[in-house]
Amino acid sequence: MNAPTTAGMLQALPAEHRHRLLRSAREVSFPQGARLFEEGYRADRFWVVRTGGVDLDLRVPGRRAAVIETLGPGELVGCSWLFAPHYRQLGAAATSPVRAYEFDATAVRSMCRDDPALGTSVAQWVGGVLVHRLRSARTRLLDLYAPYGSGSTL
Repeated sequence: MNAPTTAGMLQALPAEHRHRLLRSAREVSFPQGARLFEEGYRADRFWVVRTGGVDLDLRVPGRRAAVIETLGPGELVGCSWLFAPHYRQLGAAATSPVRAYEFDATAVRSMCRDDPALGTSVAQWVGGVLVHRLRSARTRLLDLYAPYGSGSTL
């Protein structure tokens, strides 16, 4: 996990864009065990974790939801807000008390449309997070369900 700052965002976005986004954020908190969102629901907001942890999970028919990744300080929670049709691909739950910056997805998409440089920075940031999450999901699901774990070839 990153240091207790917006480290992931700090590294991914130029200072001007980061400050602009943070000006539109509001601070929120979630108690341990709270569900931030469910898979399949509308993605109308996203968060950057300030403190605490959030599990991303995936429903698996006939089984308990599989935890794909645990996120910590500085990490982005929610990626589906940027790409149509704006529905969640995963669920998320607080594993400890969480403090986070919350962003209104519609407002941020509008900011990105109005400022192409900001839009490019945000798209690269979220795209990088998605690539990492896909790798994590593949590895985790292979560990959980493949006959010989992630080392096997299917």
